[in-house]
Amino acid sequence: MHIHRLDPTDRRDVRRYIEFPFRLYRDNPLWVPPFVSEVRTQIDPRRHPFYAHSEAAFFLALEGAEVVGRIAVLDNSRYNEYHGERTAFFYHFEAVDDRSVSRALFDAAFDWARRRGLDRMWGPKGFAAGDGQGLLVEGFQHRPALGIAYNPPHYDQLLKDAGFEKQLDFISAYIDRQISIPQRFLRVAEKVKQRRGFRTVSFRTKAELRGMIPRVAAIYNDAFVEVQGFVPITEAEAKVFGDRVLAVADPTLIKVLMKEDEIVGFVLAYPDISAGIQRCRGRLWPTGWYHLWREFKRTPRLNFNGVAILERHRGLGGNALLYAEMYRTLIQRPQYQYADLVQVQETNTRMIRELEALGVKLYKRHRLYQRPLA
Repeated sequence: MHIHRLDPTDRRDVRRYIEFPFRLYRDNPLWVPPFVSEVRTQIDPRRHPFYAHSEAAFFLALEGAEVVGRIAVLDNSRYNEYHGERTAFFYHFEAVDDRSVSRALFDAAFDWARRRGLDRMWGPKGFAAGDGQGLLVEGFQHRPALGIAYNPPHYDQLLKDAGFEKQLDFISAYIDRQISIPQRFLRVAEKVKQRRGFRTVSFRTKAELRGMIPRVAAIYNDAFVEVQGFVPITEAEAKVFGDRVLAVADPTLIKVLMKEDEIVGFVLAYPDISAGIQRCRGRLWPTGWYHLWREFKRTPRLNFNGVAILERHRGLGGNALLYAEMYRTLIQRPQYQYADLVQVQETNTRMIRELEALGVKLYKRHRLYQRPLA
């Protein structure tokens, strides 16, 4: 077995890197592939805005001609400058259940990072806002929400064997349409909305939504500053984020909370089309669009992936407004029977307590891992 550094200009290398998880998970009905075009963009330094300020390397573990593992390692200069750190990140980790394979992959990633003067590593963390973080450690019996990691249970031990330990967990919640939210709670949220001068803006078309995305991206830089791994997004990265949202959005499901002319919060909800992505194997052409369109029309599941309000408005009922808007979004159409609220940081104990008090079920957990490189 040997480790091969991928050449982003070599089509065969890129194809092997992308196709490995399809073989690894071929007998697992729960795994949802990424969009192949997105992974190609992440690998290509000419196409992804990450490479305007940072660098990455990609490695394959080969047993003869057969791929048995892969990993990406990132040197995010903007993150390190913003936080005053020298941190490397890993992403795209996939491997057979063999400690020697995973150790060889991580050793290659460690060596690359050390040569760049980086002194610790954590992950999984991706290239941009909206890339799901962490490895799944609870909830293996459930299909993942769109864009969120799914992996075998043994990955946790492979990371521990490579010297990693837990850094932080993200918790995802299951919200059933039949959840018994007291009408009194909804009335209180509405009174808060009126007394504090909030209003909710929704959208009829993707064109309307596109016009609001730069403003939503700007509030992201304020609302998510406490989230682990935060770094302000650039204009080019905001465009990538916006294009990703628009690709799967039903604009009528997305809500923006405003106070006068200022955006102070948002609820990003979109139909979960993961079953359609499974059927088209992450490829839009030639027939992938049909599978996605069909799933868009019939999925019973929503994803809430981006629910936030500015910190100065979280007290005095601000969070209640978000929960009320989430509930109204879920029940506004009979098609949707349940929703995933994805990746609430475990240190956000206030939000977790409030969700549990409303009867929301916490049912998945993703973990970030860290280790020193010294």
